[in-house]
Amino acid sequence: MNSSEFDRRFDVGESLMEALDLDGARRTRLQQKRVNVDFPLWMVERLDHEATRLGVTRQSIIKVWLAERLEQGRPDASTQAGSGQPSALESC
Repeated sequence: MNSSEFDRRFDVGESLMEALDLDGARRTRLQQKRVNVDFPLWMVERLDHEATRLGVTRQSIIKVWLAERLEQGRPDASTQAGSGQPSALESC
């Protein structure tokens, strides 16, 4: 199917699932890389307390908080949706 046919079918609301190769689909920039970080004990205790309060794991809260902070530091975070960059929660 060419792009014009794909667009036409999308515009009229037809299902396009059979035209997509989902086995080959990849979400870019979401590969995992393991890093080791040493935290002071007081920080780990506060992270654990907050994670327990929220019902999430320590790793999850660290990843979400870091992602949120990194988003705040982006020059134009408001245009992220069209940039191909994952949002803070998508990347965790």
